[in-house]
Amino acid sequence: MTTHAIGDTAVLTGRSLRHILRSPDTILTTAVTPIALMLLFVFVLGGAIDTGGGESYVDYLLPGILLVTIASGIAYTSYRLFLDLQSGILERFRSMPIARSSVLWAHVLTSLAANLVSVAIVTGVALLLGFRSSASVAAWLAVAGILVLFTLALTWVAVIAGLSAKSVDGASAFSYPLIFLPFISSAFVPTDSMPAPVAWFAENQPVTSIVDTIRALFAGQPVGGEIGIALAWLLGILVVAHTAAILIYRRRFR
Repeated sequence: MTTHAIGDTAVLTGRSLRHILRSPDTILTTAVTPIALMLLFVFVLGGAIDTGGGESYVDYLLPGILLVTIASGIAYTSYRLFLDLQSGILERFRSMPIARSSVLWAHVLTSLAANLVSVAIVTGVALLLGFRSSASVAAWLAVAGILVLFTLALTWVAVIAGLSAKSVDGASAFSYPLIFLPFISSAFVPTDSMPAPVAWFAENQPVTSIVDTIRALFAGQPVGGEIGIALAWLLGILVVAHTAAILIYRRRFR
């Protein structure tokens, strides 16, 4: 982005962040469901699950819970974008001498900030439940980078939903399949415990490679080729979703 576009994006992002600060319950609501799931699996179901690795179940579980947290949070991006469309504020922005891309990037960066706060809250609760990591500083930074990429990729998917939705419910309903996807992966149980067709799907969908990579980084273990597969999925989704969102935005306001 040019300096002009960066400045416009910063101003509009500040506007969106002020909306979040006026209703912090949005972030808390996003964190509540993943925390409830974590409590359920750790204290109710975890004792019956054999992960085969010898680690505590909360250590095994946390990477998937973090992805569920982000998948839950991005629904608010499509919701806020849909409300901006309905209120006519986007048309007003387009009548001003501002970079067109800044309108969408402001929503994306707001989503990134809000979701990282939710992730920090969930991680804090996991520490209280006994989560421990032997990861180095570099490994923690790698985990943060993967979560940022995951958030950006899904947020651009949310932008597509917000631009295309016909109702408020439709703007946020797209996130339900994304929240459900980690349940058919290695996030909660090893894939070799699943029936063969389900295991094949679980092993070849993006969440499994992302979860396995984060889990290995937290444990201070070699990540192997999983990190390459995870990054390929994330960058591919990000590029496709960003391109599609920009095309839909331009066509809508042509």
